[in-house]
Amino acid sequence: MNTFADSRLHYTVNCSILFTDVPLLDRPQRARDAGFDAVEFWWPFSNPVPSDADVDAFVKSVQDAGVQLTGLNFAAGDMPAGDRGILSDPAQKQAFRDNIDATVGIGEQLGTRAFNALYGNRIDGVDPLDQDEVAIENLAAAGKAAAKIGAVVLVEPVSGAPAYPLKSAAGAVATIRRVAREQDVHNLRLLADLYHLAVNGDDVPAALEAHHDLIGHVQIADSPGRGEPGTGSLDLGGQLVGLAERGYDGYVGLEYKATRQDTFFWLAPDLADVTTSK
Repeated sequence: MNTFADSRLHYTVNCSILFTDVPLLDRPQRARDAGFDAVEFWWPFSNPVPSDADVDAFVKSVQDAGVQLTGLNFAAGDMPAGDRGILSDPAQKQAFRDNIDATVGIGEQLGTRAFNALYGNRIDGVDPLDQDEVAIENLAAAGKAAAKIGAVVLVEPVSGAPAYPLKSAAGAVATIRRVAREQDVHNLRLLADLYHLAVNGDDVPAALEAHHDLIGHVQIADSPGRGEPGTGSLDLGGQLVGLAERGYDGYVGLEYKATRQDTFFWLAPDLADVTTSK
């Protein structure tokens, strides 16, 4: 049996890392043509506050494709250059606050209910305690804005960025609990990217068991290589089934690098069964 075809699983395609052979605004339609009805994106603009015309073009591309935007990242800086968020940068505190309105505003138009706030790298010459304080305040502000449209803010452990401080599920959960304790904001959730957790050395099954009640979103890629499920050694199918058995009924984001033209081979022949909307 193909465990990825479990009827409890609902897939959403990350169009910032897949379909990169076409312009970004063409990718929602590519996802629909591939049989999916849900997509997610990293921050799709070059600035924290994009122009109205750019926002309208992005919203239209999603609406015209007839897909649901299930997740959107807050602005994260220059990711190709190594940035992994502006959330904890004291010098960009106002830029992040301005970005909250832009991000949640797009989500309100498209019915998006999850926004990923990448924590940001440690900055040379800045006290980590000061960075953490800014991050907690910014996460609280993001959480309050998201709550107004019934959405959650996600906190994600990330691999491949040595200066990024949140590496484990427990580390992200500690941040979520600090925001709840100090700011009385309770709609922050863990983004459990099974690839990042495994690469960082987390005991993934144990982490999922310990924190399943706080998981707001799941993403997958195989390791090594960050390719399609089945191209590496991770037990992604078993972990997803385990999550479903513990009650997770949210989307699973396909955030991997295509290594072959038929990049969804691992779902076939059950693709149509598992990509229908919830």
